[in-house]
Amino acid sequence: MTGFDTAEFAARTERAQALMGDAGIGAMLLTTEPDVRYFTGFLTRFWESPTRPWFVIVPASGKPVAVIPGIGADLMGQTWVDDIRTWSAPDLSDDGISLLCDTLRDVAGQNPIAVPDGHETHVRMPLADLARLQQSINIMSDNGIMRQLRMIKSPAEIAKVKRACQIAGKAFARVPEIARDGVPLDDVFRAFQMLCLEEGADWVPYLAGAAAQGGYSDVISPAHGKPLQSGDVLMLDTGLVHDGYFSDFNRNWAVTQAKTDAQEAHAQLIAATAAGFATARAGNTAADVYQAMQQVLSDRSDGGSSGRLGHGLGMSLTEWPSLIPTDHTMLEPGMILTLEPVVATEQGIMVHEENIVVTTAEPYYISPPAKPELPVI
Repeated sequence: MTGFDTAEFAARTERAQALMGDAGIGAMLLTTEPDVRYFTGFLTRFWESPTRPWFVIVPASGKPVAVIPGIGADLMGQTWVDDIRTWSAPDLSDDGISLLCDTLRDVAGQNPIAVPDGHETHVRMPLADLARLQQSINIMSDNGIMRQLRMIKSPAEIAKVKRACQIAGKAFARVPEIARDGVPLDDVFRAFQMLCLEEGADWVPYLAGAAAQGGYSDVISPAHGKPLQSGDVLMLDTGLVHDGYFSDFNRNWAVTQAKTDAQEAHAQLIAATAAGFATARAGNTAADVYQAMQQVLSDRSDGGSSGRLGHGLGMSLTEWPSLIPTDHTMLEPGMILTLEPVVATEQGIMVHEENIVVTTAEPYYISPPAKPELPVI
């Protein structure tokens, strides 16, 4: 169970119910791991199995109701949820849909049921089961309620992400212990994940990176077995988890020697990050932060191949908003953002990423901010 007091979950539920009332929603149906956990604290790696669906209903008033496979009843019973309805799953003829329909009618009557339906959402059940549900229940959009709720973090949530970032920062500081000329990149990846765990991560679901002369070609590939060599730029980007919340930032190093172009690119990345940081104020928009960073990068832009220069962060590795020219989401206190500028080098690209919190005044870093100098290992 996620380490929050019951009051945290009660406050989230009350905020949701106020928004639901304004939108005429009878209940909200949630099917994905972070949305279910947001209201319940139900934290388990069992979601890695695609076999069983899981449902949580947020009624117009009162506590959430869980409609889940029987295997999860004990763990859900350790949360603040006390109305837990189960079936024996998997059931090839009726995998919880009849029970879910009955529960939704019990909770909401004939009032419409909302499901998150915007960008970055999905419905986690088979299409055939969704069709059966739609035949019986009046389903509507949640009008962005879940997005709004999860985008603004409570102080307790910010503390979780801050702790995850502290753990990642300690692991990054130890990279010279595991990376040097001649060490294969895939060995560096394995060792870095062990460093994250040693420093206190619960698990490391995301690790990407690259190593190549003077820059790298992409930032999402699995590690190859080629040994590091002098002149390489090594990049590691991790999203580790602590108590259900992510960090998401990266670091760059030069192997043995830092070439002039890579040094200059790194300094420009830090300058762009600083510009984004200065603009990440309540009342500005995600697009404003993008433009502030892009202005610094304009003379060596990568041509937009990265798609965006940052995003939200929290219970998921990437959340709303996106730092792109067309996202005019207004920044509000309590948002956690990544700042992720990218530049072209003579031989590829370089990326830098930091994590910050938007406040009523100046934002602050929760990842230990990097210096302009490209470190050498």
